[in-house]
Amino acid sequence: MKPFLRQQLARYADRLGELEFLLSREDIMKDMKQFLVLSREHTEVSAVASRWARYSQREADLAAAQDLLRSADADMTEMAQEEIDSANAELQQLEGELQRMLLPKDPDDARNAFMEIRAGTGGDESALFAGDLARMYTRYCERRGWKAEIISESPSELGGYKEVVIKIDGDNVYGALKFESGGHRVQRVPATETQGRIHTSACTVAVLAEPDEAVAIQINPADLRIDTYRASGAGGQHINKTDSAVRITHIPTGIVAECQEGRSQHGNKAQAMKVLTARIHEKDRSERAAKDAAERKGLIGTGDRSDRIRTYNFPQGRLTDHRINLTLYKLLYIMEGDLDDVVQALQAYEAAQQLAALEVGIGA
Repeated sequence: MKPFLRQQLARYADRLGELEFLLSREDIMKDMKQFLVLSREHTEVSAVASRWARYSQREADLAAAQDLLRSADADMTEMAQEEIDSANAELQQLEGELQRMLLPKDPDDARNAFMEIRAGTGGDESALFAGDLARMYTRYCERRGWKAEIISESPSELGGYKEVVIKIDGDNVYGALKFESGGHRVQRVPATETQGRIHTSACTVAVLAEPDEAVAIQINPADLRIDTYRASGAGGQHINKTDSAVRITHIPTGIVAECQEGRSQHGNKAQAMKVLTARIHEKDRSERAAKDAAERKGLIGTGDRSDRIRTYNFPQGRLTDHRINLTLYKLLYIMEGDLDDVVQALQAYEAAQQLAALEVGIGA
């Protein structure tokens, strides 16, 4: 294990002792707010400290087995070697766990998310591709046991979407999907192409963490313009006959959110407000990310919609993520929601970059 990791882990062990002392004090126990803060920190620190203690124990076991191997007779050699192999395997696993535990945590990773998909260059084919992406992500949500619900849509005439907003609820949704933000390019023969030529079109995806209610309260109602209108739809007995659709504009930033899928104006207003808050939150996040990226390179982009992050090449059955040079020849499976390899590769890359930045920061 690298020295800088040992240095960090030793600090966790020291901090655990401090927290246990603080939590035993009567004045802390009477201050419920401070007690809860320290209790949460204790839970996190003790998890790291316990894994570090196990790592140290297995290092001692390894050293003892190596000494035994050097001095043992033939009857003990096999037992010593088995212990060495077992200790090395567990130490490798524990080191990986400890590295991940030390990485800076994004407080939004555990949140639900809004996913916005918009057709870009490519006309009708781009709208069809937006529909394919929406289906791909919905299928992925089903695999993960998440709930995906369309809250706003603008269908195109030939199918697909000019724009669609999906609300996704579940465990660690934003942490898994945040790297999907950016430009997605498709290369394939459109259904409307009569001469078999491959066309290139594009869509943009934005993934926004759902802010908590405290963030929503911070928006000044005087800065909002709320418009109602009749929802669009295909008609039939369920078409809205009242102005239940809601559009909210945040005047200082010009950011707009709307919702028309619910049956009631009140429900649509509440949902649109959540989307608006998420977009304002994401604007602030993007500005901070751009500033950080200018100061330190290597992270997976800023999530800006102008970034071309991925190409879906149907003739070759190939998906390429340009940020990490990942190429997979299983495009049809991916389009059916089999995104685990992509998501995990992006998370692993980000973790490696964070670990490298952590090492540089400690060494500075």
